[in-house]
Amino acid sequence: MNNRIHILLLLIWLVIGCSLRFVRLASLPPWTDEFATIVFSFGNSFLEVPLNQVITPDILLQPLLPSPETGISNVLVHLFDESTHPPFYFILSHLWIKFFVNSGEITSIWVARSLSAFFGVASIVAMFGFGCIAFRSKLVAQIAAAMIAVSPLMIFLAREARHYTLVILLVIASLSCFIKAIEVIYRQQPLPLWLVLSWSITNILGVATHYFFALTLLAQGLVLFPYTWHYIRKGKQNRIKHIHIGLWRILIVAIASATGCLVWLPMVQKAYGSEPTEWAIGNSGENILAPLGRLLLWVMSIFSLLPSAPSIIPIWIIVISGVATLLFLFWIVPYLIYGFKNFARSNDNLSIDVLTRYTLFIIAIFLFCTYILKIDLTLAPRFIFVFAPGIILLISALLTVCWQRLNNFPKNGKFAVTVVLLVALTGGVTAVFNLGYLQNQRPDLLGSLINQTSQVPVLIVTTYKHHGQTGRMMGLAWEFKHLYANNSQSNWQFFLAERNRKTENYTNAWGILQETIDQTLYPFDLWLINIPSSIDIELKSCFADQKYRSRIGEYSYKLYHCPAL
Repeated sequence: MNNRIHILLLLIWLVIGCSLRFVRLASLPPWTDEFATIVFSFGNSFLEVPLNQVITPDILLQPLLPSPETGISNVLVHLFDESTHPPFYFILSHLWIKFFVNSGEITSIWVARSLSAFFGVASIVAMFGFGCIAFRSKLVAQIAAAMIAVSPLMIFLAREARHYTLVILLVIASLSCFIKAIEVIYRQQPLPLWLVLSWSITNILGVATHYFFALTLLAQGLVLFPYTWHYIRKGKQNRIKHIHIGLWRILIVAIASATGCLVWLPMVQKAYGSEPTEWAIGNSGENILAPLGRLLLWVMSIFSLLPSAPSIIPIWIIVISGVATLLFLFWIVPYLIYGFKNFARSNDNLSIDVLTRYTLFIIAIFLFCTYILKIDLTLAPRFIFVFAPGIILLISALLTVCWQRLNNFPKNGKFAVTVVLLVALTGGVTAVFNLGYLQNQRPDLLGSLINQTSQVPVLIVTTYKHHGQTGRMMGLAWEFKHLYANNSQSNWQFFLAERNRKTENYTNAWGILQETIDQTLYPFDLWLINIPSSIDIELKSCFADQKYRSRIGEYSYKLYHCPAL
C-alpha cells in the first residue's frame, strides 16, 4: 500500500475512534473519581461540604463551581492535601475546563470528559507510530491503530474525566523509546541524544500523571538489563570505542527516570494505607483465584465486551455473552500461536521478544503486588493501562503474520483480523451504551429508584470517611438536578455522618441525625446509602421497608418510611 492509502486508513480509524469516544459522552452522570477530577481541577476542596448536618443538593455541589480567584497553586494545595494522585493531568484539566466554563456555573460533564476523550483519540495516532517504530511495518501499525480505536477498554477509559488516557499516551511514548533504545543497543551503538531526552522527559511526566507508571519503568528495567549487559560484554570484547558513551547515556535515562519516581516518594508513602486507598490493600479473605480471573477479564476487555452489565442486563444474556467471549478466545488462540511460531523462526524477532518479555514481567509485577504485597491491582480494570498498549501491539503483530501468510480456508488471516476488529468494535459500541461489565458507580440508577419510590420529601444519609463518600452523594445530587430541573417543589436533602477520629465510630453523628429527624417536618422517606452492615442504627418514628434493602449501580441502600406523627 502506498502512503496515501495508509493516511486514508489512519483517518478512518481516527473518525471511528473519535465517534466512539465523543458520542453520548454526557449520557451518564459523573461518578466519585470524576467529581474528584472536577473539584481538584478547579482548585476547590471537598472539605467545603458540611458534615453532620442536613444540606441541599446546591450546597453539596458547591465545590463544582469555578472561581476566578483559584489557580494552579490551589490545584496543587488541595490535591496534595486531600488526594492520592500526582498533579500533571489535574493541571492540564484546570486549564482545559476553565477555558470552557464561565465563573459561577457548574461545569458541563461533557467538557470535563472531553479532555480525556481527546487524549484517547491521540493514542490512535501514537499507536500507529509505535507500530512503525517497533516493527518498521505500516501494516502492523494500521492493525494496532485500528485495534486501539475500537478497543472497549480504551473507549471506556476515554469516556470518563480521569487521567488514564493521558498516562496511556505516555506509556506508548515510553515503550516506543524503550524499543528504539534496545534496537540501538542491539546494534552496539550509543543512544542518540534526542532519544535520551525524549525518553527521560516522557518517563518523568508519566510518573507525574500516575504513580503506577513506575511499574512500567520497573518492567522496562528488567527487560533492558540483559541487553545492556550483552552490550557491555560484547563492546569490551570488540574494543568498541564508544561503549562508555553508550553506557553513560543509558545511565542518564535511568537516573532521570528514578529521580522522576523518587521525587514523589513522600506522597506515595502518605497515600499508602490512607483511607482513600484502603479499598485496594489486603485480600487475604478472598478466593486465591479471584485476582487471576479479574485480570483475565480485564485483558479480554481490551478486545471483547458483550452486553453484560448486571444492573440492567438479564442474567441469561450475560451467560450467553460469557460463553460467546470464551468461544472467541479459544478461536483466536491458534492464530496467535501461529504468529509466535513464525516470528520465532524469523531473524527479525527482536521487537516481539522485547514486547513478550515486557508483558510477562509487568503481569508478574501485578501478581507480586497482589499476592505478596497485598496491594490488589486487579480490583479495577483501569490499572492495566501499564501494559494494555504493549498487549495491543503484540497481538497486532501476531495477527499481521496471519494476514500475510494464512490465505486458505478454513484458516484465513485476513478473515481472522476482520473478525477480531469487528468483535472489538461491537465491544466499543457496548461501552458507548453502558451495557458492558466495565462499569463505575451508577447514581442514575439509584436516583431513578428513589424518584419512582418516594412520593414525599427525601433525606439521604451516608457515612463519611473521605471525599469518596462525598463524591458518591454528589452523584445523587447531580441526578436530582437532572430529574427535577423544571420542578422546584421536589425536595431531596443529604446528611453526611462523620466518623469520630478518636473512637472510630459514628455515635455522635447518629445522635445528631436523630435530633435532626425529630425536628424534620413529617412525612418523609429516609434512605440509608452505603451504610456498613456492622453499623446498627435505631431510628424512632421511622420503620424499615423490607422491599427496599438491596444494591443497585454499586450503591447499597435501605429505605425507612417516616410517616406523619
